[in-house]
Amino acid sequence: MAKGKRPATYEDIEALPPGWVGEIIDDELYAFPRPSTWNLWAMSVLGARLGRTFGVGQGGRGGWWLVREPEWHFGRQVLVPDLAGWRYERAPRLFEQDAPFFDLTPDWVCEVLSPSTEALDREHKLRLYHQEGVSHAWLVDPRARTLEVYRRGAQGWRFARYGGGDVVHAEPFDAEPLDLGRLWAPGSRPASGP
Repeated sequence: MAKGKRPATYEDIEALPPGWVGEIIDDELYAFPRPSTWNLWAMSVLGARLGRTFGVGQGGRGGWWLVREPEWHFGRQVLVPDLAGWRYERAPRLFEQDAPFFDLTPDWVCEVLSPSTEALDREHKLRLYHQEGVSHAWLVDPRARTLEVYRRGAQGWRFARYGGGDVVHAEPFDAEPLDLGRLWAPGSRPASGP
């Protein structure tokens, strides 16, 4: 934060234009417009797939509370991952508190990258997720058609990368295969490199 600049507050988030998402990281406000259609597709398909199998869906393995764009507060930080999950056994009463945010660290978070959020997601948010004890983090890039899976280790993240139409068993949801090809918007083409 620049010298002499006041720390961001929740009032700064409330003052954002309708449809914007705000986060406070290291006392600084980060604000972004709603995601693109490619991001919304990937987020929706992934949320539905995981929810059906690991959340409240019928006939699945269950065991998870899965939430789209939860506002997570810890200390002065306010983060809004695209998707987050808490294991039932660790958070049996997650929804007893009737509040517009969560204060319990998720077990899993997922960020769907866009050009405007990628640096923040990779540099600041991954650091904070590790620091706060998140067990697994996923970065989904619908433009590059990749899934990066991070597993928390004592000294940092352990990392695996998958892409295209791979069918993967990605932690912590590795009990069931995930067809990555379904995450990419129909008719979209991967972004070309520099």
